[in-house]
Amino acid sequence: MAQFEHWLGVVSGVVWGPVTLTLLLGTGIFLTLGLRFMPWWRLGVAFMLLWHGRSSEEEGEITPFQALMTALSATIGTGNIAGVATAVALGGPGAVLWMWLTALFGMATKYAEAVLAVRYRERDALGLYVGGPMYYIRNGLGRRWSWLGWMFALFGTIAAFGIGNMVQANSVADAVEAVWSIPHEWTGGLLMVLTGAVILGGIRRIAQVASRLVPLMALAYFSAAGFILVLHWQALPAALGLIVDSAFDLPAVSGGMAGAAVWAAIRYGVARGIFSNEAGLGSAPIAHAAARTDDPMRQGMVAMLGTFIDTLVVCTLTALVILVSGLWDDGRNGAALSTAAFEASLPGFGATIVSAGLVVFAFTTILGWSYYGERCAEFLFGVRVILPYRLLWLVAIPLGAMGKLNTIWSVADVMNGLMALPNLIALLLLSPVVFALSKKNHQEAR
Repeated sequence: MAQFEHWLGVVSGVVWGPVTLTLLLGTGIFLTLGLRFMPWWRLGVAFMLLWHGRSSEEEGEITPFQALMTALSATIGTGNIAGVATAVALGGPGAVLWMWLTALFGMATKYAEAVLAVRYRERDALGLYVGGPMYYIRNGLGRRWSWLGWMFALFGTIAAFGIGNMVQANSVADAVEAVWSIPHEWTGGLLMVLTGAVILGGIRRIAQVASRLVPLMALAYFSAAGFILVLHWQALPAALGLIVDSAFDLPAVSGGMAGAAVWAAIRYGVARGIFSNEAGLGSAPIAHAAARTDDPMRQGMVAMLGTFIDTLVVCTLTALVILVSGLWDDGRNGAALSTAAFEASLPGFGATIVSAGLVVFAFTTILGWSYYGERCAEFLFGVRVILPYRLLWLVAIPLGAMGKLNTIWSVADVMNGLMALPNLIALLLLSPVVFALSKKNHQEAR
């Protein structure tokens, strides 16, 4: 087993190495240039579309607003709390700037994913709209590319049980035991019941819960982090300056050490940014394909807000709280660092806020990823797999809460990275479709 885990670590290092990260970021840059920076200068229009998308009578399963909330339910999670802290601890404050750049270009990636998801979606045997990378690979690139869509669906099905289920359940159980001393098995059982009450109702119930929980938890987290930043407003300019300075140069070190430090900032900033907002991994378009819309570009603009909100807002708040606390270089890492930063500014409340945030964020991630994995499994095996898949998903939750997940996490991490490769190939090959549809839409708008 030790040898197997060693090789998993080697494979993970390759899958999430410089080539993949460069391809993910490079695809975002290519799409941004091809769209003539449209995701940036139409950000206000996107928020207007989101507001009006709270209701829709067009064909689909859920409203455009609910589609975004479902996607956010799967992305706003431990990456926004533990992942940001890891980036700052291992890559320095400069990693935050690279997270921002990754998100700015990732908006174009998320836009393109949703445009293609709606453009090439189809109805399944139950009459429900389904879509995502596996469908726009098959329907957009042709049947000869079906094997690539099949590979994406296989990777997605496996990754979902790790990253989207068992790892999240384990994080919830750890947080609950640390703060409220509740045993892992109790937490796993309750989490299984709550999840079952939602996912057995399908995408519409998942979307209903997500559209209520996501805004509520985001508002609570914004309020807590915002209050801390107001308390430390005098330290904000120095924190922002440290982010910029550390991204390109570290005066305290020189020569090769400086180069290594800057590379660490780039590596961890890009990796944690992508892990957090999932732009390019191909997960979010599965939710956006179910939106009630007949306009792929409108849904694309709504979708790109997911990257903006997840990284440029939530991750930034976490990073700034860590930096103004002055604890970013005290040797702690992950959720422990975020917890310490909040607790230092809000004694007696900070740790509880972070723990509660982790619990709710992880729960909604389980809901969102249950839909992603289910759609991937349906693509492979048809609608007959849906009920068995949901039941297996529920059984995995208490197992994850009580288990030691090193191997499961490693396998899921590799599968999650492999999901990106078929998706990025499809995005690049189908980019002319995205550019043409977007240009036509812009000309009609004028």
